[in-house]
Amino acid sequence: MNITIITLDGPAGVGKTTVARLLADRLGISYLDTGAMFRSVAYTFGEGAWELPVDKLVPQLNRLDFDLEGVGGNSELLLNGYPLPPEIRSEEVGLWASHIARIPVVRDFLRRNQQAIGRTTPLVAEGRDMGSVVFPEARFKFFLDASIEVRAKRRFDQLRAMEMEEDLERIQAQIRIRDDQDRNRSVAPLRPAPDALIIDTGLTDVNGVLARILDVISRQS
Repeated sequence: MNITIITLDGPAGVGKTTVARLLADRLGISYLDTGAMFRSVAYTFGEGAWELPVDKLVPQLNRLDFDLEGVGGNSELLLNGYPLPPEIRSEEVGLWASHIARIPVVRDFLRRNQQAIGRTTPLVAEGRDMGSVVFPEARFKFFLDASIEVRAKRRFDQLRAMEMEEDLERIQAQIRIRDDQDRNRSVAPLRPAPDALIIDTGLTDVNGVLARILDVISRQS
């Protein structure tokens, strides 16, 4: 199969990461977690960084260098030569990332980094606007979605597996806030690309979602 870029977009907690890793494994190509890039910027800059003026943000952004190593689900993002810290996965940092993602210079900086990576290696690119903004020419585009209740329970289980304690109701509230921020921001709002296949991940398990994606890719390759 002649595959260059496959995009997986969708809101928080919809299962994109799990599906994207498995898909990259099956296809033997690299996996790019763009949400981790936003989280790592937010974590590196700290709480309230989204309130800084642009002339303060740009020099800090220019000191960041992202690289992608490996293939399949074991692909690893590096920031300035180091693996991303596990702390970026907390719900708090996720909210910071949603704030900072509304800033045009941040989105432009990371979009250029993502496109540069995509020019050098085939990718399963996971994020919020991969198919609509970053890789609009991608041949295969998928948008994963599910109810807030389903997503919150999955996120709760994921965090517990990582030994990170969270409250289920708090996670639901945070997901609602992030959904509102992501869907209503003025720059690259969260929405399916016009040519993306929408899959409700609340109606099937991970293997079912993966099988459907692989079937589409196989039939159209």
